[in-house]
Amino acid sequence: MTCSKDYIERAENAVLHTYNRYQIVLEKGKGVRLYDLEGKEYLDFGAGIAVFALGYGNEEYNQALKDQIDKLIHTSNLFYNVPMIHAAEKILKASGMSRVFFTNSGTEAIEGAIKTARKYAWMKDNSTDHEIIAMKHSFHGRSLGALSVTGNSHYQEPFKPLIGGIRFAEYNNLESVKEQVTDKTCAIILETVQGEGGIYPADKEFLQGVRKLCDEKGILLILDEIQCGMGRTGSMFAFQSYGVEPDIMTAAKALGCGVPVGAFMLNEKTAARSLVPGDHGTTYGGNPFACAAVSKVFDLFEELEIVKHVREITPYFEEKLDMLVDKYEFLTQRRGKGLMQGLEVTGRPVGEIIQKAMDNGLILMSAGTNVLRFVPPLVITEEDIDEMADKLEKSF
Repeated sequence: MTCSKDYIERAENAVLHTYNRYQIVLEKGKGVRLYDLEGKEYLDFGAGIAVFALGYGNEEYNQALKDQIDKLIHTSNLFYNVPMIHAAEKILKASGMSRVFFTNSGTEAIEGAIKTARKYAWMKDNSTDHEIIAMKHSFHGRSLGALSVTGNSHYQEPFKPLIGGIRFAEYNNLESVKEQVTDKTCAIILETVQGEGGIYPADKEFLQGVRKLCDEKGILLILDEIQCGMGRTGSMFAFQSYGVEPDIMTAAKALGCGVPVGAFMLNEKTAARSLVPGDHGTTYGGNPFACAAVSKVFDLFEELEIVKHVREITPYFEEKLDMLVDKYEFLTQRRGKGLMQGLEVTGRPVGEIIQKAMDNGLILMSAGTNVLRFVPPLVITEEDIDEMADKLEKSF
């Protein structure tokens, strides 16, 4: 039997080294637990970076994918397919948006959102010198367009020049945003809850202020809900708890609960005056297999009352994390929304805590440089939260 060490060596000889992976080869999952090749069990509070909302091994989800494999996996966008139509109707009903374009990833959804905003502005004045305001400490993806609106020079520096016409403002600082607005501004893009930047939810006054500013100036509001959407914060999409609506929204991660799929959605105003045939495309986006996953995810969210469960379990989760902050001096703050939480750490390397947690059978991840990030499957119980806290304290 080949052991983990052998597989890791083979991977390092075959796969481009763009990730410093943990020295674990995962083999299978069940519920909220993962198992490596040696059979060691891990309580998973990372969910594949906020992807596996339903946990591992949901039989209805798995069966829906098996059934679709036996029917049709791919057609291209030269044809219609039934799962795409079902998935589109369900995501629009859940989001309140008017049109959807399916992609293969969150990064591609961001690319589509940027192109849509620029085309919308071009349709108004035939000009190509429009600008987009993005946020400092944001993260929107690794492609050149997504990197251009990612407010972290560490990610950008080696790949310049990026696309032009991007200005950066301070997140949760409305005056900073207003200072960046010019007569060329066509869109403002932000995460409703900043993820990679350190788990920072938008202040209600800030997001409502940005929406009002966009309305006054004829600017499109793009909300990135790739990580914070799909029930994670206690509403199907995080913006729905703020009393605002975006013009363009992006989704991915838990949208397919493991199958690679993303989407960007437009309201009626934006859809009517932006992308037309020939402006944008994808070979795989919206294929029957991926959309069968999306469609089933929405069915299961409703059947299992996932969003309601997140709202009910969140106070217990927050209380447990707050107790840890009160108990340990190096934990300086908890922040987050719903089951997207972060603990800020000072004086101790976050990476060492994460490694010790894995040694103790708990999977966590970091956000920014000094934050422990908690984005578990949305089906966790109070018992899972208690176990997580015990394993984390043992790791401290």
